[in-house]
Amino acid sequence: MYIVCSDLEGVFIPEIWINVAEKTGIEELRLTTRDISDYNVLMKRRLAILEENNLTIHDIQSVIATMDPLEGALDFLNWLRENTQIIIVSDTFEQFAGPMMKKLGWPALFCHTLSIGQDGMITGYNLRQQDAKRNAVIGLKKLNYRIIAMGDSYNDVSMLQEADAGILFSPPENVINDFPDLTVTGTYAEARSLIGKILKSDA
Repeated sequence: MYIVCSDLEGVFIPEIWINVAEKTGIEELRLTTRDISDYNVLMKRRLAILEENNLTIHDIQSVIATMDPLEGALDFLNWLRENTQIIIVSDTFEQFAGPMMKKLGWPALFCHTLSIGQDGMITGYNLRQQDAKRNAVIGLKKLNYRIIAMGDSYNDVSMLQEADAGILFSPPENVINDFPDLTVTGTYAEARSLIGKILKSDA
């Protein structure tokens, strides 16, 4: 039996930090794991920028509250649920994800947590474990599941490579060029067709 393990941002919802950048006018916050492959370097810089600009968790949550899933994302997610099991495996945080999970119908979510001070300032981030996406795939494979993994960024690549089938979904050219061996799909229709064929081959 297959389980789909999918990234969240860039696959089902817009990039949260890009939306925060647009709201605040802080251009450096537009950088994501599509641009910087080292997640810890990226997050430490993000937290420093928030502190420099006195931005709290409430400021970020207010931006997230205005966001909606990508067009067609909910239909695609519902199709996955009808045909297999789906787990969202993300490097986002519980304190960010709630409003978007509600709009997506509360799919299962594996993600991280933030440390937040009484003043609402984000003081740190707590990873479930290093390389958590890949380790989620490894854990599920130990339960004798076969895994289809989908993501769009550098921090998804180890998960995609560990899976039985790894799919880059609408990735930037730099990620495609760096990992030419991975299958690329640009639309939900393409992803649905590819995943459908994989599931039928296992029937």
